[in-house]
Amino acid sequence: MKLHCDVEVVNRMLPTFGVKSKGRGSRAVLSIGKHVDKNTQRTNVYLLICTAKDRAGSKYKLKENIEKFFTCFVEEGKATVRLKEPMVDICMSKADTASLKTFLSAAQLAHRGAVRDSLALSTLTPVRARDVEKPKKKLTIISKKDYPLTSSFPYSLEQLQVSYCKLSRVDMRMLSLKSLRTLDLSNNHIKKLPDTIGDLHFLTELILHNNHLESFSEALCLSSLQKSLQHLDLSQNCLKLLPACFCKLHELVNLKLDDNKLVQLPFHIGQLAKMRFLSAAHNKLTVLPGDFCKLSLENLDLFGNPFAQPNPLDHSIQLTLPLNLEELASRAVLNYRIPYGPHLIPFHLCGDMELAKLCNCGCSCVSSYIQTAVSMNLHLVSHTVVLVDDMGGTEAPIQRHFCSLTCYCQFLDSCVQRGLS
Repeated sequence: MKLHCDVEVVNRMLPTFGVKSKGRGSRAVLSIGKHVDKNTQRTNVYLLICTAKDRAGSKYKLKENIEKFFTCFVEEGKATVRLKEPMVDICMSKADTASLKTFLSAAQLAHRGAVRDSLALSTLTPVRARDVEKPKKKLTIISKKDYPLTSSFPYSLEQLQVSYCKLSRVDMRMLSLKSLRTLDLSNNHIKKLPDTIGDLHFLTELILHNNHLESFSEALCLSSLQKSLQHLDLSQNCLKLLPACFCKLHELVNLKLDDNKLVQLPFHIGQLAKMRFLSAAHNKLTVLPGDFCKLSLENLDLFGNPFAQPNPLDHSIQLTLPLNLEELASRAVLNYRIPYGPHLIPFHLCGDMELAKLCNCGCSCVSSYIQTAVSMNLHLVSHTVVLVDDMGGTEAPIQRHFCSLTCYCQFLDSCVQRGLS
């Protein structure tokens, strides 16, 4: 029974002599095993703590010798075992949660003298130097020959880069690295992302540059990445659309979508209030969603998209008169901000209402509206704008929606008046 973690052994008698503990732990291997006492020739169960400075280790008897367990922070990989003799506290931190719980259970059994034969006890022998090295935080693999096929990735990794390895899928061993903050899988052949990436609760940076991705799943957008992901690089892939719920990744600061096949950006992109850097150059965007005007960026790059000069008179009408009951009810729910959800109304209606358009007058419209496009200077949403085309322009068409013929006619009148003035 072994546990790899940081350990500090605190003597409780030190304050009596006016001495303070160092307050920091050392990397150690803790073992629970049987040892024959030379004096009594009895076999007892001991706790052995081995560090880099003391690889032979220090032994502590466990049977009827544990005063208390402190386990309030065991889910964070922290716990303390208080011994009666000697009067020390063994403070453990940076441990794997599951391994720590198993280890504490074994220590409790040893204290009660109820160690079962089925319990795998370690031999109390000195450890190797590599066993007490500091946990590895960063690993970079940029060659297929260096890719580990039989060994595992260090569980303590916070940054992992695996590039130029011709991976066709994400290795599931990577998804067990619960401390991972940066995952760089650029320059591979990955076509699909597993939804379990969303189980990496601390992941702030996901780099998938130059792969073969064809989609970004809704499950990822609704996972714990909503609260953690800040940097997402999906450039140089085969994406055509991003899901509507993509904009639930509220913590995004930097989004790269260059060199894909995107025909439109997510409808509610304006909900990404923390985003400061957006790059979607060399796609197939012809118009920007109306929500785009809500963004507040520092840098924006939309170069190389087939934007056309918009004409407000060019419009598409999906307006049915009189409005049907479903449209009237949906508009009322949205305009009066009445709570709704799949527990109250049919699921498909929730999806339609999530994509509701906002008219110039401030009213919502769901499936019945008039759509056109107007030109917007991108400096209104970004401090720095990469030129949209080779002509030096910084304007792009943005969608506008109208809930009625009246609103659309008023908009056209205002366009005529601006033209005359």
